[in-house]
Amino acid sequence: MRKLFTSESVTEGHPDKLCDFISDSVLDSFFEKDPYARVACETVAGKGQILLTGEITSTADVNLESVVRNAIKEVGYHDKEIDIDYETCDVLINISKQSPDIALGVDKSYEDKEGENIESEGAGDQGMMFGFATDETEDLMPMPIYLAHKLAKRLTEVRKQGILTYIRPDGKVQVTVEYEDEKPVRIDTIVVSTQHTPETDLEVLKKDIKEKVIGEIVPKELLDENTKYYINPTGRFVIGGPLGDSGLTGRKIIVDTYGGYSRHGGGAFSGKDPTKVDRSACYMARFVAKNVVANGYAKKCEIQLSYAIGVAKPVSILVDTFGTATIPEEEIIQKIEKTFDLTPRGIINTLNLRRPIFRKTTNYGHFGKKDLPWEQMIKL
Repeated sequence: MRKLFTSESVTEGHPDKLCDFISDSVLDSFFEKDPYARVACETVAGKGQILLTGEITSTADVNLESVVRNAIKEVGYHDKEIDIDYETCDVLINISKQSPDIALGVDKSYEDKEGENIESEGAGDQGMMFGFATDETEDLMPMPIYLAHKLAKRLTEVRKQGILTYIRPDGKVQVTVEYEDEKPVRIDTIVVSTQHTPETDLEVLKKDIKEKVIGEIVPKELLDENTKYYINPTGRFVIGGPLGDSGLTGRKIIVDTYGGYSRHGGGAFSGKDPTKVDRSACYMARFVAKNVVANGYAKKCEIQLSYAIGVAKPVSILVDTFGTATIPEEEIIQKIEKTFDLTPRGIINTLNLRRPIFRKTTNYGHFGKKDLPWEQMIKL
């Protein structure tokens, strides 16, 4: 049976991703000085203005306005006429301390209070979190999001390296993969929309993107005479970033995870310290799912973890191998429970999350990057 599946990625200059990057830059700035900081901050970006809001409790002294402006500069925004200028934009700070009601459940778990001797913090929120892995790419990620991220990253590389001098930071990529009997066999469609300077010739842009972006990333054996290309299909993309559209932290959760190929619990990642299980438990679920596949126990694996606020142990653990398991799923669950500590403290300690590593997660997916701790492979 043949089917098509599509995933998208965006560049670091996309207004939502700009907000994610600012929020994670704030988190890392606190973790550089205080590894026990409680951070839950969000960024809103709109026409010449940045708002940083949320709750932060920390002993560290951080110049938040400087962090915000440096993050915008790093992305490459410096023109208020067509996107945003890191030097002249308004930066508004609206930060308070973490709610004492939330802290009450995080500082000491429900199990500790009930005398169960579970020495762990409670989960920072309720919710369900998913992790996923598949053997269809070397990074054990689904092919559509795997290629979309690589293309989006390449779009940024040709800009920052001066290969295409007319490219601006904002951009989006979409890849449609054709599957036959659940295996990727060809690329059906590639969509690339990139911001550019006003004087850019559209035909030159299309030629350059096809040669220097798509041609450098997509394996030629996946392309054929029927592959469709839509490069800047509207014809013009000069106004971009927060001037073209507002941005908000946490609005690209499908880009951040598996491109829609796997289920999503709904929680966003950026700007949250690892006591927030909607971030850290998703990382742990990926760690577990990846190692189920890497150890040969399944070709495809999805893990669901669920938590109650203030409770350390997960409420439930679900393993779904979609009929690809090489051993019974009950045995896989037993291996997981024996190998992994799925309490908030266990997750933080296993993945060593109280350190400033979160800026590197923001762009081009939180999964599939070999240098991140939840991407490491172990014997399961």
